Amino acid sequence: MGIPGSGLAKGLAVTLRTMTKRSVTAQYPDAQPELPPRSRGVIALFEENCTVCMLCARECPDWCIYIDSHKETVPAAAPGGRERSRNVLDRFAIDFALCMYCGICIEVCPFDALFWSPEFEYAETDILDLTHERDKLRDWMWTVPPPPPLDPAAEEPKEIAAARKSAEKAAAARAAQEPAPTEPAPAEPAPAEPDASGPDAGSGEGDA
Repeated sequence: MGIPGSGLAKGLAVTLRTMTKRSVTAQYPDAQPELPPRSRGVIALFEENCTVCMLCARECPDWCIYIDSHKETVPAAAPGGRERSRNVLDRFAIDFALCMYCGICIEVCPFDALFWSPEFEYAETDILDLTHERDKLRDWMWTVPPPPPLDPAAEEPKEIAAARKSAEKAAAARAAQEPAPTEPAPAEPAPAEPDASGPDAGSGEGDA
């Protein structure tokens, strides 16, 4: 059984220790806070990687992602080939008034088109202005920090290993198709020139 009033004494001791310490106030916005590299500020869009698969919009529990697209016909790359159709992104918007920053859209994107940005200064006076279109999401892409370096003892990622093996096979196939270098034939010795100091040259001088 504890001593009566020990809890109160401990609490007062914590209060006294805190009162004797100097308070430190961050002078925001003049002094920007140092955020951890994986801060969840806003969601940035890398538009070139988006294939309009709609997976992020379907998996979003808040339904705060709005995507519009249309189809375009791509002509055949070779004569006799078949035309293909592709999706073209028209609109990609996120309503941050509804977003709960769960990160599901970033995790399910199969083409790495969505990233976390530590940017957090996007407050608006009107709640309707919190729906940001793809131009604004693309601008936030430049604030995305680089990924941390891999652990030297970690296993090589499967994607990199597969790409490396494919490159090695292609290089070996090209080397097998190239003809083997032929050795140059040995050069024939040049004919010897007559010596100007020979007997003929001497006799000619004597006759003169």
